[in-house]
Amino acid sequence: MNPKIISTSQNLQVLYEDNHIIAINKRPGDIVQGDKTGDVPLSELVKAYISVKYNKPGKVYLGVVHRLDRPTSGIVVFARTSKATTRLNKLFKEKQIKKTYWAIVEGLVTTKQKTLTHYLVRNPTRNKSYAHDHSVSDSKLAILHFSIVQLLQKYTLLTIDLETGRHHQIRSQLSKIGYCIKGDLKYGAKRSNPDGSICLHARSIEFIHPVKKEHIQIVASPPTLSIWQNITS
Repeated sequence: MNPKIISTSQNLQVLYEDNHIIAINKRPGDIVQGDKTGDVPLSELVKAYISVKYNKPGKVYLGVVHRLDRPTSGIVVFARTSKATTRLNKLFKEKQIKKTYWAIVEGLVTTKQKTLTHYLVRNPTRNKSYAHDHSVSDSKLAILHFSIVQLLQKYTLLTIDLETGRHHQIRSQLSKIGYCIKGDLKYGAKRSNPDGSICLHARSIEFIHPVKKEHIQIVASPPTLSIWQNITS
């Protein structure tokens, strides 16, 4: 059984904000949107932050345009206007937003860089995706590219670029080739992390601002878990 996740959501780390969008460095344990747990989601905490900072009476608008799994960390972008929501959704749909992830995996990866192509089948009951080498019934094509950033004794830090965006794609694809993400018990990790997190971090995001039309690049520092502190890149 996974240990209880310790959430640090009360301390919002705002990476970028203007009148149209706001980007947060999500801590492991935060949920982006409300779910059956009833825990306060990151979206509500951001609304409260905006309400207080800008002295906004009444209901604060916030558009959720993408999500991260609860045990992961990193950049989450929210829209502050309906116009920005519509345009960001379009950018995501048309793959005009570049997201880069960091993952610390078990074992020492020997291939400097590689492209992984699998076919994923999602099991909603178990909230898990299974990677197959060939197309099977109800499967969806999943492609990612990874390269080694740093070797960390028994682990390897990888940088990952997604070509497709599937449910638990990085977690299931890396597990399929024998490199489980540290702490990810669901996908075969040997042991959990003390805080219940997994070592998957949405490191950076790049896109053209949906209103200002300027190039935006946002980078998020990794969590405080001790293994992340060994990174020199």
